[in-house]
Amino acid sequence: MNFWETVTGSDITREWKSFEARAEVLPADYRAAWEEIKDHLSPYSDFTGRNLMPILDAALGLLEETASDGQSVHEVLGDDIKGFCTALAGGERSRDYRDRWREQLNRNVARKLAQLGG
Repeated sequence: MNFWETVTGSDITREWKSFEARAEVLPADYRAAWEEIKDHLSPYSDFTGRNLMPILDAALGLLEETASDGQSVHEVLGDDIKGFCTALAGGERSRDYRDRWREQLNRNVARKLAQLGG
């Protein structure tokens, strides 16, 4: 990956288009589950979304494999797609972007207060 691709994220765009093309051939209930998975994983993304690419690839691979085996999406993911996504992202207390922003804001406020009092 060259510098320009790193800055513009064109590699992510290509990978995302590849995911969508793969998902397009899934049965309708699997495509709906794919949309839910993307929605529930997005809060765990970093600024660029690069950290989610391997997770999304694995989730889509699972959907592709189980669809080809003839299993229902309910058999694969169960009733709790959000819980499935939380587990994929690293557990119940995985840090999401709000947690990182909150920590950064708290550090900045503490630094400013220390400067004012010091």
